[in-house]
Parts: sequence; structure tokens; C-alpha cells
Amino acid sequence: MSNPDIVFKIIEEKNCPLYELEDEFDLSGTSLSLPLDKPACIILVGDIKEIITLCQTLDEARRDADIGKFDCSGCTGSVWMEYRKGSELSTGTIQKSDYEISATANLLSNFSMFQALDERSIRQIVSSLKLKKFPKGTPIIKRGDPGVNLFILVSGKVEVLGDDGLSITFLEKGEVFGEMSLLSGDPVGATIKVVEDAKVLYINGRDFRKILNKFPSLQMYFARLLARRLAQTNIVRSEEFSSGMVGKLSEMQPTELFQTLNQNQKTGVLTLQLSRGSAEMTFREGGIIRAQYGKKEGMEAFFELLKQEHGRFKFVPGLPEEDMEAPEMGDFMWLLMEGLNKIDEERGGSDDA
Repeated sequence: MSNPDIVFKIIEEKNCPLYELEDEFDLSGTSLSLPLDKPACIILVGDIKEIITLCQTLDEARRDADIGKFDCSGCTGSVWMEYRKGSELSTGTIQKSDYEISATANLLSNFSMFQALDERSIRQIVSSLKLKKFPKGTPIIKRGDPGVNLFILVSGKVEVLGDDGLSITFLEKGEVFGEMSLLSGDPVGATIKVVEDAKVLYINGRDFRKILNKFPSLQMYFARLLARRLAQTNIVRSEEFSSGMVGKLSEMQPTELFQTLNQNQKTGVLTLQLSRGSAEMTFREGGIIRAQYGKKEGMEAFFELLKQEHGRFKFVPGLPEEDMEAPEMGDFMWLLMEGLNKIDEERGGSDDA
């Protein structure tokens, strides 16, 4: 029998219900052969498919190189596998440092975090990295949790969520996250949620600190990254406070906020960042000219905004000339009372149910 293209071999096992140490999976072309007399595990076969696809995507020019190791995403148990070219595996002369030379090392050399490192240094770091995939909608880390890992986004897209689940920014391929809590010792400051199926490489905090001590260029990288992210945060806050009134709906509910703008006869635009998207209201001398929230407009949007309990708001004074002549939606107090009555009716209906 000819040698397979790639051999996958179980080198560590923890409560796996199907496989055991030394079991091998042979890949020839598109055909995957399972260990003798053992059934297929859909999870593990899916992981094998994912890792092959990833390596081909990341390192098209070196797809025949030794690839390394990976961890099964698991069910009731898990396995740790190594995988290499079948022809070289059969010689029995491969050393550990050789088969850990992977497409991952080539990938990392293109990321800003590793650009100051030589190939040998990157390969040393690879041995501490693990690969994991996260489907859309999954939180990778949550605000308030202790910092455990540093993450490097290999593919996909994630959203950074701050207070009240509001969007701060998006991260894409090559960017890192989780570093601030590891470096400061503070809890995670933001939730990272997957918006497009993602694959990440991660390293635990202990190993992360070891590589920082070993590679001064990485210390410099993260020092600059922290400074840049703190500067960006301060710029946003400065712009918010200099442009007008800002705050949280958890501290100032919509009824109080809208009445404050009305009673003080404010003219300008109120923007709200809410968990289901952004909204906008236009005031002229305290009267409401326009309201929009998602697909809802006018009174319907205003009534919906009255129900919101969490989010951030910013009021910026001033209106374009055309809005200065636009008619009001209606009498403010009538709109407010009508909206509160609708809320009471909805709550009453819920209580009756």
C-alpha cells in the first residue's frame, strides 16, 4: 500500500468515547481512512477537514510541509493529535522540532505582532499556540471575566462590545485581543462576540508572559498597542464630552432624557446606541421634529424608544437649515403620555398572560 498524503495520530486522549492513543487516520487525496473497526466521529472528522482547509488557505505555497498538532474540539471527551506528511512519517526519523514547523508559523510572520521576529523565534512561539473555531454569535471572552488567554484572529470577524452590550469596534484577521487583562491583571474590559465564523489561535496567560520576557520586541509591540488603544478611547470620550450631552440610559431613562431636552428647549440631534442598533431624534426648541429607530419612524419610533432601558446617548446641539423649518411630530406632552399609556397596556397584557 502506498503512503498516505497525511497521517493524523492521537498522541493524547481524555475520556474520548471512540478512540485511544496511537490510533491513526490516513488522508489520501480526499479519502480519509479511519482506525480499524472504529466508527467515524463527526466532530473529529470536521476538525480534520477544518485544519486542512485552514492550512491550505494560510500557506498555499507550502502545503506539503509538516503541519504540527491540534486539539479536537471535543464532545464528552477530547483528543490531541499530531499530523504530518505520510511519506516523512514512515521514515521514523522526524524530530519534534521538525514536524512543528507549520503553516501557522508562515501565517504569523505576516501579522503585525510578529513582524519584528525572525522565523526561528516565531516557530518557538508556535508550540504554545492552539487553534479553536467559534461559530457566529458566540462570545469568545466576556466583560468582567478574569483574563485567561491572548487571542489572535486567524479568520472571520469579531465585534467588541462595551457597556450595555453596545458596539465599540470590529476586529478582523491578524488582530489580537485579550491582552489588556493579561497585562494589567484586571478583569476583561469588553465582550468579544463573533459576527462571522472565526478561527483563533490562543495562548494561555502563563505562556504569554514567558514569551514577553523572552522577546523584547513583543514587549515593545504590546506597549505601543496598549498606548494606541487607550489613546483611541480617550479621543472618543473627548469628542463625546466636547460635542454635547452624553450618558447612559441605565442612569437617565428615556422619559427623563426627553423631558430634559424639552423643558430646556434644546435644539439639536439626539443619537442613541442601543443593543438592537442606533436611533436618532431631532429636537427644535424642545419639540420633536423627527424620530427613527431601525425601520420605524415618527411616532412609532418614539414610542419604541421610550421602552429602552439600556444604551448610551449623545446630544449634539445645532440643526441643518432644512430641519429648522420642519413641522413638529406633535405636542410633546401628548406624545409622552400616549407612549407611556402604550407601555402600561403592554405590561398589563403581559401580567394577565
